Amino acid sequence: MNIDKRALTEQETSAYIGMSRSFLRQARMEGHRKNRTVAPPFIKIGRAVRYLKEDLDKWLDSHTKLSHLPQDGGFYA
Repeated sequence: MNIDKRALTEQETSAYIGMSRSFLRQARMEGHRKNRTVAPPFIKIGRAVRYLKEDLDKWLDSHTKLSHLPQDGGFYA
């Protein structure tokens, strides 16, 4: 039986978003700190940490950059 998983383990999440497991752990522990990437939303079931695919997709979308250059075309303002 092949079940399409909705909740992913830390290891599966790491592969899915292309970030290390240590990033996930550290981001979870640090919360919202200045100049740090916020962890993707997670759930805890007992001691187990799980990530929902739809939350991961939204988190990835929220980090999409349309441009890395300033809108005026110059490098420095």
